[in-house]
Amino acid sequence: MRWVLAIAFATAALAQTPEPLWSNGAPEAVGAQDEDKPTITPFLAKSPNGTAVIICPGGSYLHLSMEKEGSDIARWLNSLHVSAFVLKYRLGPRYRHPAMIEDAQRAIRMVRTRAASLGLKPDRIGIWGFSAGGHLASTAATHFDSGDAKAADPIDRAGSRPDFVILSYAVISLNSEYVHKGSRDALLGPNPDPKLLDDLSNDQRVTSQTPPTFLFHTSADTTVAAENSVRFYLALRKAGVPAELHIYEEGPHGVGLAPTSATLSSWPARLADWLRGRGLL
Repeated sequence: MRWVLAIAFATAALAQTPEPLWSNGAPEAVGAQDEDKPTITPFLAKSPNGTAVIICPGGSYLHLSMEKEGSDIARWLNSLHVSAFVLKYRLGPRYRHPAMIEDAQRAIRMVRTRAASLGLKPDRIGIWGFSAGGHLASTAATHFDSGDAKAADPIDRAGSRPDFVILSYAVISLNSEYVHKGSRDALLGPNPDPKLLDDLSNDQRVTSQTPPTFLFHTSADTTVAAENSVRFYLALRKAGVPAELHIYEEGPHGVGLAPTSATLSSWPARLADWLRGRGLL
């Protein structure tokens, strides 16, 4: 059965076909509509180097930028021989935490479980998030487990810790003056428990076990303040976690790879340098 699932996933990957994260429905699903079915869409590199990245598009936990912060990112990674997997995760207000992190963790476990059949290495699986998707990626980086060795589902036996993290103009803090209120309210509702705000302010959850992280932001971002990335970087530095932070002076929120900007379009090259320096290319 496991072999059949791996072959099915590989076939879907080649066709760039979304695959449900759970074949029998997601946990706590409230319906059977498309929005109730989280998926992962594979973009396998033609000559894979073993590295994989799960992509979490942004959209304030209310919608998803599936092209600019999804398929465009996947194809850029493919150009570096990195395989990519675009995550369609559940959204508010229909869903609240922990549905979103359950989806991200399941995606990590799924790719790790099937790594060998896809030409990937199970210890080179990263996660990349944009804006609210960056909050989800940073949550995956700070809230993870080693899997359940006794689980009947082999996917649940795999660990959910990403091996590296990329955060682009990410929402990080939910309990400070730098919070993006739209993302917070969509994720947790209008009156969240203060303890939950603390737990999901991911700069406060960084430890020495948090994966190496690359961060990109702009000072001119008036939607998600650059202080979010700064706080996460400083927490990583304090914990002794390898990290690299790039804050550009100009540029609005949501630029993606910024292909039309003479200045900002250089930031993906900095990311490629970082990946190369970490032996991921």
